[in-house]
Amino acid sequence: MDYFLKQELNPVNFAVFLLSAVALLAIVLVFVMYSIYVQRKILAWMQGRIGPNRVGPYGLFQTVADVLKVLLKEDIIPSKVDRPLFIIAPIISFVPAFSVLAVMPFTDQIHFADLEVGLLYYIGISSISTMGVLMGGWASNNKWSLIGAMRAGAQMISYELPLVMAALGVVLMAGSMNLMDIVHAQKNMWNIIPQFLGFVVFFIASLSELNRTPFDLTEAESELIAGYQTEYSGFRFATFMLTEYTYLFTMGALVTVLYLGGWYPPLP
Repeated sequence: MDYFLKQELNPVNFAVFLLSAVALLAIVLVFVMYSIYVQRKILAWMQGRIGPNRVGPYGLFQTVADVLKVLLKEDIIPSKVDRPLFIIAPIISFVPAFSVLAVMPFTDQIHFADLEVGLLYYIGISSISTMGVLMGGWASNNKWSLIGAMRAGAQMISYELPLVMAALGVVLMAGSMNLMDIVHAQKNMWNIIPQFLGFVVFFIASLSELNRTPFDLTEAESELIAGYQTEYSGFRFATFMLTEYTYLFTMGALVTVLYLGGWYPPLP
């Protein structure tokens, strides 16, 4: 991949990048499906239950069946919604979640874009998803959706500040916002050792950005039903879910790059 980045744009390079992007999307989709499965299994273990165990061995195909069920459901658009915004909101939410993977270095040779401001790109592009959430809640013409969207927007914007401040310590140590340079700066020692407090702050802020417990106020089932997703069904509902778990993948990758040395071992 690093070789193709240094070549002129031509049909062969374009085809390589397109196939690589499709392969990455497939990997993300598999991660999304089985992260939901693992989450349900862990919750079941914590609550003294078995969890998914019917579809396939150990319930491994339960999430696949759930995805197919959601995709085959009727895609209903309520009559009172703001139709254009209602339709485009899931797309605006998902596209940034996948786009940030362009600057993520998976190895020293596999990456789609080597930007000098890679970390700034990640922070800026990922914040666009907040607009999709707010648009979805507003366009739904539902008070529960609007309250959930406002909570989500306020929470995402509020926790961006500690997230960025924690990442700033890593940038100062590496002397660069290029994610490749940040990884190479950890060749002798992972950043989690000198920046442990920053790692804790970053981890807590990332839980809020991902709407994970105990920061799942935007989808509080007991009071907001499904939050900003209440009026969505079928493929559009699945798109919002895909966005949430894609960010789980990208945030995990970012934590690895910033604090866990990327592909380097903890000690030389």
